Amino acid sequence: MLRFYSFLGLVVLFLANANTSIAQCAMCRATLETNVSNGSQEQFASTLNFGIMYLFVAPYLLVAIVGYIWYKQSRKANT
Repeated sequence: MLRFYSFLGLVVLFLANANTSIAQCAMCRATLETNVSNGSQEQFASTLNFGIMYLFVAPYLLVAIVGYIWYKQSRKANT
């Protein structure tokens, strides 16, 4: 159980730190630099970063949900 809590703590630490991340793909960075240099607002940058994080988290969340349902079904079948 300690191993699970250690892993969970590590995941929470990474997710809490993800908001300060400034890494972006090359195409997203080029789009952002073009829009900012043309006088667009800074909110575009935060919206773009949110979209990147959403695309990053969605597949992992889907796999976690499927894994949880699978786990519950296997526990139910064993009883």
